[in-house]
Amino acid sequence: MQKLAVRSDFSIPAGPNFASSLSSDVAVAGKYLSEVEAALQELKVKRKGEEETETAALKAHAREVKERFFRRHAAAVYDEVTDHCTRSVRVSELLAAASARYPALLPSRAQIDAERALLRQSAKEGRELDQGLFIAHVLADERRGMHLIHAMLKPKREALEQLAKFRRSGFVDLGEAKAERKGKIGYVTLTNTKFLNAEDDRATAALETAVDLVLLDDAIEVGVLRGGVVQHPKYAGRRIFNAGINLTHLYYGQISFVDFFMERELGLLHKIYRGHWRSDSYDEQFEDYSEKPWVAAVEAFAIGGGCQLLCVFDRVLAEPGSYFNLPASKEGFIPGAANLRFPRLVGIKLAREGIFFERVFYAETRDGRMICDEVVPAAAMDQAIERNALQLVRAGMTSAVANRKALRVAQEPLAVFRRYMATYARQQSLCLYDPKLIENLERSWNPGSRHL
Repeated sequence: MQKLAVRSDFSIPAGPNFASSLSSDVAVAGKYLSEVEAALQELKVKRKGEEETETAALKAHAREVKERFFRRHAAAVYDEVTDHCTRSVRVSELLAAASARYPALLPSRAQIDAERALLRQSAKEGRELDQGLFIAHVLADERRGMHLIHAMLKPKREALEQLAKFRRSGFVDLGEAKAERKGKIGYVTLTNTKFLNAEDDRATAALETAVDLVLLDDAIEVGVLRGGVVQHPKYAGRRIFNAGINLTHLYYGQISFVDFFMERELGLLHKIYRGHWRSDSYDEQFEDYSEKPWVAAVEAFAIGGGCQLLCVFDRVLAEPGSYFNLPASKEGFIPGAANLRFPRLVGIKLAREGIFFERVFYAETRDGRMICDEVVPAAAMDQAIERNALQLVRAGMTSAVANRKALRVAQEPLAVFRRYMATYARQQSLCLYDPKLIENLERSWNPGSRHL
């Protein structure tokens, strides 16, 4: 194999061919990628402008090599980590185990943490791109993709640890979220009040744990998601449903591709939409989930990720003056699974206007009513939540859940969701490291004036 070198007539030799067993191809890939890494380190020391172009070209070539490897061997790597799909692991656990086995192909947690410590998304080397490629190829494989989705629809360890306490007291404070039982209704409240109830790594993890608790508690029949009261001068004393992704954290490199972008979609949102996967089998062709109907109560606004959440609820209430939007063109990435689900609410034309042209949907307008089911005066929101929650299960839980499943089978078969998420994993990682993302943030968010 030709040795990579940094020189004035810089050129990149052809990468290795992969046509053998996993163990043989790993050795070939590891040797080649080690040479690439050495060349990158040399360029970093000597970087003076022209070398930046060479660095970008070398990184892009290395990822082409990795993708060819993952295309051929991602399924085999997944089988190694999961003992041939007999052990369930979350996305973060999968990547930690796979990177320990194949450090030349996937970054370690220490490497990811070191990049976060730079406190600038623009300063990162882009190691999460490798994670995006690997996860995309796992999800693209029907058997392994279904197994990973199955694993992500299991209750989190943190929820199981809190379950006895929640069943006993009916309340758990998880920091950025709370879970509370009131009669037959389980309330999940987002309490990331420092950031107007935006979502970040910690808030999303807390929300998923709270959702797990509501799903696990047999005394609860209906779940409710609501934003907590904030103290921001503009909204002091008011509830805010969800301000979307924490753009300050994103700018400062504190939003994880795995823990936020991937586990949020495969965990938090998917559990609200489908519930917990009841069976130990991951290849069943019917909807065997332990699930409950969900109500969302929107106060003030549901921006970005907040609007994405509304796509998976059975009933959406909103106070007068509230609004919903998906400002993807301001942010520069895919708005979660909204591209899959939002057109079902508003139609493809309005979905494109929302995603590409920043259209705002006001609750009291005709278009806004395609997203929310009822506009409720703020003073009457508590009563409206209870009334709508009880109506959802008026015919009994068996009927409510059966009809929920039947509607979902026609709207979003699991195979469609898996294929969507395979594309999402690859494309979202690319968006996350596009220089335009930082440019968009600096133009529309003024993040330099904001603090973590």
